[in-house]
Amino acid sequence: MAIWLTENSKIIVQGMTGGEGTKHTRRMLASGAKVVGGVNARKAGTVHEGLPVFGTVKEAMEQTGADVSVVFVPPAFTKDAVKEAIDAEIPLCVVITEGVPVHDTTEFWAYAGAKGNKTRIIGPNCPGIASPGASNAGIIPADITTPGRVGLVSKSGTLTYQLMYELRDFGFSTCVGIGGDPVIGTTHIDALQAFQDDPATEAIVMIGEIGGDAEERAAAYIEEHVTKPVVAYVAGFTAPEGKTMGHAGAIVSGSAGTAQAKKEALEKVGVRVGKTPSETARLMREIMQSR
Repeated sequence: MAIWLTENSKIIVQGMTGGEGTKHTRRMLASGAKVVGGVNARKAGTVHEGLPVFGTVKEAMEQTGADVSVVFVPPAFTKDAVKEAIDAEIPLCVVITEGVPVHDTTEFWAYAGAKGNKTRIIGPNCPGIASPGASNAGIIPADITTPGRVGLVSKSGTLTYQLMYELRDFGFSTCVGIGGDPVIGTTHIDALQAFQDDPATEAIVMIGEIGGDAEERAAAYIEEHVTKPVVAYVAGFTAPEGKTMGHAGAIVSGSAGTAQAKKEALEKVGVRVGKTPSETARLMREIMQSR
């Protein structure tokens, strides 16, 4: 079992013929993911990396049965690419692109809602989603962990990889990189709910960062709805006060949005919070060894 991405998922790549799209299409194929085609209106009807290129997402879905799209198009064109995926009602759209204007993200997020939320958006500015041993949609390395019983949801790409590697002996059901922008399509809470409902996921690692209140809201959700053990890490304990840091979403106002405030909110509802990524892995290891 896994959430949102399984061994049966069929992936298309919007922007497959570009440099990043080409590189990561090769990596996804090498991992065993079922990549079935690409989308580029200007190159429709051609073959790239041994895969057919279609003019639209709708055509690609009709011809291949695709149910996942990974978006590797430049920021200026991302909004239109995602709206095209939404119009085609593809179930999952993973937006890797960094630097998408927040206004554009807000627009396509609202567009998905107006269309009935038939398309789940992950990202933008994210590493994607991987269900080890089953499928891989995005840029998460496929060889750093194993299939297992831990679910992972993370704002940070590199910390996603670190926790996957440090807990490779237990392995993961699914790892979801949700991105660190102020507006994202899938939240910590969305992933927590899915992992709670997934019978193959026994425990959850949640990685947050300074800025905003997403982790505090996740803590409130955990208290009410999550019965599985959760451990967390909040990046930014050593961030200097008053200095703009990292991701576009990392905006701290007073004590709101600090790593310490998030840590306290999570611990208040029973989540064990590590002060470093390695300590967080150790806390999860203790939980898994006791089960």
